[in-house]
Amino acid sequence: MGPPISGSRRPQLVIGSVLLAGIDLIIKAVAWSILADGRVIPLGVIELWRTTNPGVAFSLGEALPSWVISVGSGVVLAALISVALVRAPYLSAAASWAGVLVIGGALGNFIDRLDGNGVVDYLHSNWFATFNLADVFITAGVVVFCLGMLLERRHRAADTKTAAER
Repeated sequence: MGPPISGSRRPQLVIGSVLLAGIDLIIKAVAWSILADGRVIPLGVIELWRTTNPGVAFSLGEALPSWVISVGSGVVLAALISVALVRAPYLSAAASWAGVLVIGGALGNFIDRLDGNGVVDYLHSNWFATFNLADVFITAGVVVFCLGMLLERRHRAADTKTAAER
């Protein structure tokens, strides 16, 4: 596992995740309210419209009872949080921020789904699924994590090469 990185990243993970989930839930509530009359607001490549997703990503599992989706999502979220908090002292900055994004988005969608009506989605395009800010957070977190891993691997390879040349 290697030595811990100086300073625990646990507070950053917890505070950042809760903050992002809160922002997501506020924006969902505003979008739900503004788009209540069924109108669509074009914004160029994307448009705002009001819908819910009773399933998970890309509406997978939408025919399942809402409690099954909620319990499954809760288990995945609990596992993500547990692993992130245990590994927090060893996370790079990129991995820590990736965790904040993924957990914040997952937490926002989990809380939103607890009423049994599914997740509020409001960002629509004609070329991709309708989604929300939490989905953007999750996707961005995965991208940040992958890029961080690639950069870390390159950095380690360069360090190994330098050490071998000595």
